[in-house]
Amino acid sequence: MNHFKTYMLLAGLTALFMGAGYLIGGPTGMLIALVFALALNAFSYWNADKIVLRTYGAREVDESHPEPLIHHYVTDVAEMAAKAGLPRPRVTVIDSDQPNAFATGRDPAHAAVAATTGLLRLLTRDEIRGVMAHELAHVKNRDTLTMTVTATIAGAISALANFAFFFGGSRDDDERPGGLIGTIALAILAPIAAMLVQMAISRSREYEADRIGAEIAGDGRALARALEKIEAYARGGAVNHEAERNPATAHLFIINPLAGKGADNLFSTHPATHNRVEALLRLGVSQATRGRVSTAVPAGDGRRIGPWS
Repeated sequence: MNHFKTYMLLAGLTALFMGAGYLIGGPTGMLIALVFALALNAFSYWNADKIVLRTYGAREVDESHPEPLIHHYVTDVAEMAAKAGLPRPRVTVIDSDQPNAFATGRDPAHAAVAATTGLLRLLTRDEIRGVMAHELAHVKNRDTLTMTVTATIAGAISALANFAFFFGGSRDDDERPGGLIGTIALAILAPIAAMLVQMAISRSREYEADRIGAEIAGDGRALARALEKIEAYARGGAVNHEAERNPATAHLFIINPLAGKGADNLFSTHPATHNRVEALLRLGVSQATRGRVSTAVPAGDGRRIGPWS
């Protein structure tokens, strides 16, 4: 997806936010919504990494950590960032049993990557490298700012829709441009529209990050295996409770972290995992035989990571 299309989609989210403001408060409400949207964008630009990392309780780690899995995770990220021509990002860990990962930050110089403890326990070292290379690809493509701003605006639209619904029965309904019916329609349709825009922004970016990530890691098949494992565990009952409380951030992760069925899958911000795996295998990018051997502790050894300091 080119940058122009992304900016148009972000403009669509902002317009949706303004439209919601108009239905609630007329021209004045639309103006307030515009100012609020601009303030949200500015706040997200300067605080994108802090917002998401704080939400998920991510803790920064470095190569001095005594746990071998953490040490390899940090050093591999640093090595691959250098290979991709990127500044070294902050490396963080989220204490969650669900295997998953994401990247955030307003630009490569202020980027951070995060992996859950579940991911570090489940995957081999080569597979972890593949996942984190995918996240570095998002940093390289400057997707992280767009994805975080999108999450912020989409969350604000949902909050505004809830506000409209809460006050939908007030006595000045007839004075509102949309009336009671318009307010109810806003409460139902605005979050769905925001989800659709998130989906349009995210899906193409995932395929591109898979492709570039496979090149950075030098092993597309390891990333394909990792995607299959993460998908299986995410759908097998490993719940990411923070993601469930903040569904507008779901598109940040390498695999949809939401455990819902039906409608959640219909509006998933991620392409189908089996399509991503097939695309990676078609790439035929596999340089792992050039001296790289998986050294991670295999899944199922019962080791846990933590506590963090």
